Amino acid sequence: EVQLQASGGGNVQAGGSLRLSCVASGLPFKNYVISWFRQVPGKEREGVSCISNTDGTTFYSESVKGRFTISHDNTKNTVYLQMGSLKPEDTADYYCKSGTRWGQGTQVTVSS
Repeated sequence: EVQLQASGGGNVQAGGSLRLSCVASGLPFKNYVISWFRQVPGKEREGVSCISNTDGTTFYSESVKGRFTISHDNTKNTVYLQMGSLKPEDTADYYCKSGTRWGQGTQVTVSS
């Protein structure tokens, strides 16, 4: 069974940093693209970033480009999202996704 476990959320002041982790199990990790999404209650889920575990190709949404960095450790079946220069508008529940499988959310709150 494919499982994705996201963690690392928390409360931080504007300008601060957090690192999210997504640990995957039950799939051939190196063959997959892992994505991060975020969602604010009452709004649609928004794609933030993704990475190909095969060749390391990355993608960022315009809203986080230059502030967030996605990376992977194929030896640990883990994808990281390093979030820097955080803004209050980054406040959301963050989810990782692979294929059709979603992990549970991890909450990020950025205070001004």
